[in-house]
Amino acid sequence: MVNHVWGLLAHPNAELKQIKSENETVSHLYTHHVLLMALIPVISAFIGTTQTGWLSGEGQAIRLDMFTAFYTAVAFYLLMLAGVAIMGKVIHWMARRYESRPSLHLCMVFAGYVATPMFLSGLVALYPVVWLCLFVGIIGLAYSGYLLYLGIPHFLNIDRKEGFLFSSSTLAIGILVLELLLGLTVLLWGYGSWLF
Repeated sequence: MVNHVWGLLAHPNAELKQIKSENETVSHLYTHHVLLMALIPVISAFIGTTQTGWLSGEGQAIRLDMFTAFYTAVAFYLLMLAGVAIMGKVIHWMARRYESRPSLHLCMVFAGYVATPMFLSGLVALYPVVWLCLFVGIIGLAYSGYLLYLGIPHFLNIDRKEGFLFSSSTLAIGILVLELLLGLTVLLWGYGSWLF
């Protein structure tokens, strides 16, 4: 797992080719990558919201109690795992018109690795300031988009121009899924004390 994380950051093009050649199963991906990487933003947000609290513009901190933060963290974790699965299914569905359509499990594996920068950007939740979380989240999203643009042509065996169109469509749907997850996350972490 750690080798792929470093490879995706240091030499993403070669790493994406290696990931495709490994023919990894979805269960292996989830147990060795997604389940662990999704813990980064969950644990960071748990610590940040219980110890520091969400810092508002007026300097007031909104903290969650441990009980509320725990249930919110579990829901947040499940949402992220579902988000990766949804994006894998979106990639598989969108690839239906190509002759070299990859299997659903390969699409899920690809989506799991493309989400890596988003998971890593969750470290910023240790100090939950809205503008800082948003800034770092945008950087994570941009790098995930970059991995998507790099990987799709090799992944589907299509030319770069066709891959650009496919990646753009997939990224647009991914941003919609991300906005839904962010909205639910704001509800959970921001108003969790009133919901639970």
